[in-house]
Amino acid sequence: MGELSLWHWLIVVAVFVLLFGARKLPDAARSLGRSARILKAELRAEDAGSATPEPAEPTPADSTPAPDAPAPQPPPAEPSRPGPA
Repeated sequence: MGELSLWHWLIVVAVFVLLFGARKLPDAARSLGRSARILKAELRAEDAGSATPEPAEPTPADSTPAPDAPAPQPPPAEPSRPGPA
């Protein structure tokens, strides 16, 4: 039950041909190949860029609070009311 036989693959291919047409399938496969190559190149560039060691101490820019974090607010001062005379 978890296997895909030859008949299953033929049905899948037939559905793709019916949905996309025989002319668009080579273009779609070519586009998918280009995307895979771009992804591989970007991953290689990211791996090469992350090979540099990370700084041990945070820089002054890193010590600033995140923009999403609210700044601490002082407690509100109680208004002074004049007492009864």
